[in-house]
Amino acid sequence: MFWYSFILLLSIFLLYRSAKILVESTINIAQYLKWREFVVAFFVMAIGSSLPNLFVGISAALHNIPQLSLGDVIGNNVIDLTLVVALAALVGKELIVESRLVQTSAVFTVLIAIMPILLIWDGILGRGDGLALLIIFFVYSWWLFSKRKLFSQVTEPPQKQAPLQRFRGFLFGMGKIALGIFFIILSAEGIVRSISFFAQTFEIPVIVVGIFGVAFGNALPDLYFAFVSAKKGNTWTLIGSLMGAVFVLTTLVLGIVAIINPIEIESISPFVVARIFLVISALFFFIFLKTGHKITKKEGLFLLLLYILFLVAEILTEYIVS
Repeated sequence: MFWYSFILLLSIFLLYRSAKILVESTINIAQYLKWREFVVAFFVMAIGSSLPNLFVGISAALHNIPQLSLGDVIGNNVIDLTLVVALAALVGKELIVESRLVQTSAVFTVLIAIMPILLIWDGILGRGDGLALLIIFFVYSWWLFSKRKLFSQVTEPPQKQAPLQRFRGFLFGMGKIALGIFFIILSAEGIVRSISFFAQTFEIPVIVVGIFGVAFGNALPDLYFAFVSAKKGNTWTLIGSLMGAVFVLTTLVLGIVAIINPIEIESISPFVVARIFLVISALFFFIFLKTGHKITKKEGLFLLLLYILFLVAEILTEYIVS
């Protein structure tokens, strides 16, 4: 048991460090390519920070425990819509979002966040559901890129550099991304094997382990980026990356996992609390964003308390059931 505990802790630490390097490198590359800010936030940042979830999900599917990925995605979405937003609102200034495009994206984000709950209602997230999620990912991506004229701000490097120096930095960043992906795959395998061992040893439903442990570990890049963005006052990129993370996790990650190995839920009981709090979190995130087009510190504090209540409810439910 000590060996699996060591592997789990080491894998989570390695996952966090690799994801942090990956996020920073993708931002630098986006600056070199002069991609627009919202594109970087919604796609580059979101996909970069979701790679740990993707590889954990693929590994879980190949080990015949795809429920771990479902728990991971749902738990991660709850964290993004409560803890991450709360951290950003409390650390920085109010999250002011007045863009019509972002308001529209907020509606879509809420609908996407709760979609897995609707699709799994019959007890299985099958390959057809997975294909539908991937189609939604590509269709919405195409629609968002068709609005590129609305993205007026372009990312720029923090300081001017010679073209050759910038190109070397670009190549170095690509190498760091490749290395980061390698260590993410390695740490994902360690997490899945350790989680599988503990779930069997203590007879804990795999989906509960995913909601608690794996989701929080995989959400660390989102928390890190939210903290940095909030301190710098980059509300636009912060909200964009947050919405993008929920979107990518729910469509791309779950879609791929479901196609590899359909996700079956034999008992809905471990899933009830997470399902309820995901809906509540999504609704309050939407309400706060629509009222005044901003999220205040008081609303951030409320979301923080909501996340704490979610943890308490999950622990009490698992204690009562067991």
